[in-house]
Order: sequence, then C-alpha cells, then structure tokens
Amino acid sequence: MRSVRLVAGIALVALISAAAVAQTTPTRLRGTIAAVDGNTVTVATREGQSVNVKLADNWTVALVAPLTMADIKQGSFVGIASLGTDADRTALEVLVFPDAMKGANEGHYPWDLQPESMMTNATVSTVASAGDGQTLRLEYKNGGVQTIKVKPGTPIVTFLPGDRSDAKVGAKVFVGAARAADGTLSAGRLNIGKDGLTPPM
Repeated sequence: MRSVRLVAGIALVALISAAAVAQTTPTRLRGTIAAVDGNTVTVATREGQSVNVKLADNWTVALVAPLTMADIKQGSFVGIASLGTDADRTALEVLVFPDAMKGANEGHYPWDLQPESMMTNATVSTVASAGDGQTLRLEYKNGGVQTIKVKPGTPIVTFLPGDRSDAKVGAKVFVGAARAADGTLSAGRLNIGKDGLTPPM
C-alpha cells in the first residue's frame, strides 16, 4: 500500500510538472546533498556552487535505479537525453518511466545535460539491433518522431518509490526547481540515486 501511494504521488508531481513546463522552464540542479535542515536542502552542484532549495511541506523522494537495455520494450515510455541531429541522434542516457508516469512532459525539446543536448519524452514504437547497440524509434504527441541510437554503456535508469530518509548528506541528486522572482528555489521532489548512483539525466 505504501508503494502504491508513493507511485501515485510521483505521478501527481509529474502531472503538475508537465503543466508547469508550459509556463516556465525549471532550474535543474545536479550534484550532491550537502545538508538537510527541515524543509531546506542544500545541493553542492556539479558547477561547484552551493544552492539552497526550499522543499514543499509534502515533498517526496524518487530513487533513480539502474536498468538494462532488455528493460526497454515496445510501448515503454522513456525520456532520452541525446546529442546529434534528427538524422543521426545518439543517447546520453535513458530514463524508463514507471507506468504511472506515462505521458509526463511528452515531447522533444532542448535539455541542459550537455551543450546542445535534447530531451525526448516519448513512447517506444520499435526496438531494433544496430551494429553498436540498439536503435529506438520514438513517437510523441502531434505526430512527432525521433530515432535514437543507444550504445552499449549508456546509462539506463528508472524511478522507484523512495523515502525522506534517503535524502541524506552525500546522496547524489537531480532536482527540477522553480525559481521565484526573488531568486529563491523551491521543489516538491528530490530524485536521488539509489545506492550511490549518480542520476544521469
């Protein structure tokens, strides 16, 4: 029952986040938890900054856990950060969404994992073998299509229900935070790498 509630909570946050994307682009923080003080978490970012994020009273944790290429099936809903052109695109990472999060932030848009990277949240229509990995054909709303190569060694992950106790100093974290007019950041969820994993998205 606890897992069902947590997955439902993740889905709700995803739907809220999807609506928010239409209004504003979140500030994405990647790094390590440096401190947790009540409803404030301090993130030591990959850029070397120390950033405070105010957490909602009902904040949740999603664990980012590893998967393999075999876990990606026709019909899977995925989020893939990639580099290249629409004619030749290669994955930097693959997130396989839980069923409760299908449709979250669907589309193809700029991402900030690396310079010029893109994010594609879409449904896998076909999985095909390639000379150096697998090729995924992705379909998203309004007839959008992308074909992305996933090479061996590409990080593949999913979300699992987590607990606030997972938000501890030293944990690797990815946060999509909202920035207020005064510059303060807030979030409703922390995405934390399971067993020390660095969230690759």
